[in-house]
Amino acid sequence: MAKVADFQNLTEEELVEKEGQLKKQLMQLRFDAKLGKLEKHSTIRDLRRDIARVLTVMNQKRSAS
Repeated sequence: MAKVADFQNLTEEELVEKEGQLKKQLMQLRFDAKLGKLEKHSTIRDLRRDIARVLTVMNQKRSAS
C-alpha cells in the first residue's frame, strides 16, 4: 500500500499511467477472486484505496494550477 506522499512527487502523466496500471491490476485480482485463485482478498481493498489516492492527488494538482 502506497502513501499519498509517494504520489505527490509524480507528474500528471505519471499519475495517469499509474492509475491505468492499478486499474489493470485490480481487474486481474477480481478475475482471480472469481476463479478462486486469490488468497488475500484484502489486496483488492488496498488497490482500490491506492487508486483513490492517485485520483485525489490528480484532483489536487488540477485545482492548484
